[in-house]
Amino acid sequence: MTPTRNTWNFFAPDRLLFGSGAVRETGRAAVRLGVKRLLIITDATLVQVGIVNQVRQSLLDAGLAVEVFDGGEPEPAFACAEAAIAAAKAYQPDALIGVGGGSNMDLAKITAGVLTHGGTFQDYFHFDNIPGPVLPLICIPTTAGTGSEVSHAAVLTDHAAGVKVSTLSPYLRPTLAIVDPELTISCPRQATADSGIDALTHAIEAYLATDFHEIEAPASGIPAYEGRHPLGSLFAEEAIRLVGKHLVTAVLDPKNILAREGMALAATLAGLAFSNCGVALVHAMEYPLGGVLHCSHGAGNGLLLPYVMRFNLPYRLSQLSRVAELLGVDISELSEEEAADAAIHKVDEIRATIGVPTRIRELGGVVEQIPDFAAKAYAIKRLMTLTPRPVTLELIEEIYREAM
Repeated sequence: MTPTRNTWNFFAPDRLLFGSGAVRETGRAAVRLGVKRLLIITDATLVQVGIVNQVRQSLLDAGLAVEVFDGGEPEPAFACAEAAIAAAKAYQPDALIGVGGGSNMDLAKITAGVLTHGGTFQDYFHFDNIPGPVLPLICIPTTAGTGSEVSHAAVLTDHAAGVKVSTLSPYLRPTLAIVDPELTISCPRQATADSGIDALTHAIEAYLATDFHEIEAPASGIPAYEGRHPLGSLFAEEAIRLVGKHLVTAVLDPKNILAREGMALAATLAGLAFSNCGVALVHAMEYPLGGVLHCSHGAGNGLLLPYVMRFNLPYRLSQLSRVAELLGVDISELSEEEAADAAIHKVDEIRATIGVPTRIRELGGVVEQIPDFAAKAYAIKRLMTLTPRPVTLELIEEIYREAM
């Protein structure tokens, strides 16, 4: 039986700079960190559209030296991480900046770990294997969804094994997060949709997670994820409300700065919620799905989210009822069971409106892949622990079949 915990932790970046135009303050913020030589880790598209130059120019104006690695890619593979690390070793920066979606920010985190402590990125997979602080990390998101700018996680794709692999460490939480909603205006429609539903998934999974007092802490006293606790729920609730209010508009009217600001804040709040309380079965099931079918992380999460919500419904009625209300459903005339069910239908409605896939077969998946997907998902035990309803291999297979 898991020992009862009476305490919980909450972690965040040392500093969060938020607001339209915030990117122009990057140089001054970096100077305050006492760094002189920075490497930007990003991708060629963001260089082409001019976003990287905004960051670079701010650093140059502040008298800092800067180089750019633009070899980032969506759902980065091991080879991509090796290239970023090689570029960093050649340049020897004293700080790293991840600019882009979660993939680029995750690359910056992985690179910081290896550049500081040596070895290979594989040495640091899973939880708490980075032995100490890493180089200062600045993360600047250009999408509104992953929350990587405030989280302690970095994900790479192992194509050989057909699965995504996480590195989690308190030392990977960025030193500085700069969230400028204006940078998301050029984000393509599908990326806006996928990243937005990703933010919703983060918030809902954190909100429904196993309670903190049921999560066993390791000897260090700090688990990979704390489980559901009051502060995390506060951030999750506001993130869910903001997504319900702004996601559809951000997708359909991409230049609407109020919607972009709302979604940027939602993503950051959801990141703070999930990186403390945890993600659970949706993410466990997405890792093998995305690793084999090569969908974006957000699309995979968004596809699976309502199916897992329904799986958890008997164990989280009151929370799901509240989710419905936060998403804008009038629950005044509904029973708790009806309201919880309405939350799932509302997520379905949002997915349909913004164009997130609803079936695994839409991604090219076939029924014969389900046993392998399920076995890989079930093996991620920390995410099974964070799922409020007890999980078996057979139940995971059943959810995949429903989603097929």
